[in-house]
Amino acid sequence: MDEWPQNAAYDPATILKELRRLEPIFHTSAFGATIEQLDARMASGYFEIGASGRRYSRAFILKTLESRPPVDAAEAGWERADFAVQALGPDTFHVTYRLRQGHRITRRSTIWRRNGGAWQILYHQGTIVAGQDDTLPRPAERPPG
Repeated sequence: MDEWPQNAAYDPATILKELRRLEPIFHTSAFGATIEQLDARMASGYFEIGASGRRYSRAFILKTLESRPPVDAAEAGWERADFAVQALGPDTFHVTYRLRQGHRITRRSTIWRRNGGAWQILYHQGTIVAGQDDTLPRPAERPPG
């Protein structure tokens, strides 16, 4: 796992680079390849809201991953774009980006926390993009600040 020195000063560009390589969660080897690594990446209270609006518990996700390994995003040709990171606290960051999986486009939102030198996810949400009616400009790939 990625180890960060305790009490290290964060470089915003480094945070963006490090968290970006871990997304999409569950679908990159950097995030984790074994069930033990995937388990370690999730905080104890982790849950997510899927594109359907349904909530998924940590236990449900682990059980699903054990019986059905996740697709590798790079091998599947998924495209990630529009990454942005916002600091929520000294060790907590909110990552947003757009994910294209063939014809399906979703906006992704993950809350990350550095815990004991390694990154863990606290929360994740995926929302299907229904149109091109955003009111926000596309973010430049930018560090927090």
